[in-house]
Amino acid sequence: MTSTIVITGGGRGIGAELAKHYKQAGWTVFVTARDPSRVVSPADRVLALDVRDADSVASLVGALDGVSIDILWNNAGVYLDKGVSLAELTPEVWAETLLINSIMPVKIAQALLPNVAASEKKALAFTTSRMGSIASLKSAGSYAYRSSKTALNMAVAILTNEAAEFGVSTALFHPGWVRTDMGGPIADIDVATSAGGMKAVMGAHTIARSGAYYNYDGSVIPW
Repeated sequence: MTSTIVITGGGRGIGAELAKHYKQAGWTVFVTARDPSRVVSPADRVLALDVRDADSVASLVGALDGVSIDILWNNAGVYLDKGVSLAELTPEVWAETLLINSIMPVKIAQALLPNVAASEKKALAFTTSRMGSIASLKSAGSYAYRSSKTALNMAVAILTNEAAEFGVSTALFHPGWVRTDMGGPIADIDVATSAGGMKAVMGAHTIARSGAYYNYDGSVIPW
């Protein structure tokens, strides 16, 4: 039986590369994007999703009714305050960042938990960032983005306990500093290295490691 993965924000960048790696491995791949016409990933099916819109999320859940999802990978995210000082950062931008990066990934996971629980792999993956690690903090700036990823980490840690009742595992991934539109052209690694590393780690991930906060290479990041 073919395994199935759903990747939010799978139209480009890291999400598209994850789709490519899983497709090459023989998986059935679904990706979501705000504008399906701009998707470049080799998905079997592209679904429209604006994570800021509750109706759009409900439509996604409806479109996936009856589909067993081995891995639901919440990858969609934004970095709206890159290069923006605290004085310039508006409450509206901070709130939007928290909605997209922290709240909706967990709400989408909750809404699709029955689909994941009905699968063989039974896994929830989330693209977070090392910038959400309080223990690793050594610089200032990026208040909205950093705090949104810290909030995501905590929310997933809570969700881990709820998902365990259904035999579903969770995993958080820092994809590395990747050469994408978000990461910029001077970042450390390319999307193939990031996606390939995370896929390999996810392949070995089990419920015994549920809630782990991984680097793309499998090393564990401190909270």
